[in-house]
Amino acid sequence: MALAYSEQNANLILSARNESALQEVAKKCQTASNKVLVLPLDLAASSNFNDKLDVVKNEFDKIDILINNGGISQRSLIVETPIEIDRKLFEINYFGTVALIKLVLPWMIEKGGGHMVAISSISGKFGFQLRSSYAATKHALIGFMETLGLEHVKDNIKTTVVCPGKIRTNISLSALNAKGESTNVMDPSLRDGMSAEACARKIVKVVRKNKREVLIGRKELLLVYIHKFLPRLFWKITPNIDPK
Repeated sequence: MALAYSEQNANLILSARNESALQEVAKKCQTASNKVLVLPLDLAASSNFNDKLDVVKNEFDKIDILINNGGISQRSLIVETPIEIDRKLFEINYFGTVALIKLVLPWMIEKGGGHMVAISSISGKFGFQLRSSYAATKHALIGFMETLGLEHVKDNIKTTVVCPGKIRTNISLSALNAKGESTNVMDPSLRDGMSAEACARKIVKVVRKNKREVLIGRKELLLVYIHKFLPRLFWKITPNIDPK
């Protein structure tokens, strides 16, 4: 997504935990017409966010779009998963994102508006095996974003929730097992999924069009519609689907 926006010469603030990786991305995003700020940030340490915003305010006049794309997944059965793992997923996927939005929101309102984007998942539309708390965090994020959009219409705050399906990323490699360790296993279904580049281009387009919510993926998106319109069929077929 950073690369996609850099093609439009957008000014960028790149945040994640891995500063060296951010610097590599920044080099690829830098053009003669834009400014790129690398700002390391850990969603699990939201108490440190205030200092980050001060850095941004020293570099930019405002934030037009905040894209909340950080998160961690899970591959473990409920009965085998300690509550500490559930809390960790919520701290990163939900509370970290909410804290960042609440930090930026007053500044956006002060500057006349802005656009909040959150990357949820099709797991935010229905539960699925081995992803109990991951699905719960994504459900919660959708509810929060819908409320945000309703409360701040008059403040010109736009919201977009993106629900990707199977996208070819490393999310399954870093997914936590019941011991709280990364699985280091690539889900075969993700390996065959839509490319991250194609997904990013679609997200940029829907944000530009001010879409409230969008599903991005391939045939796996059918489950969203089956869950909504044919719930009996959903409960019949989904338990037999390989969760990997």
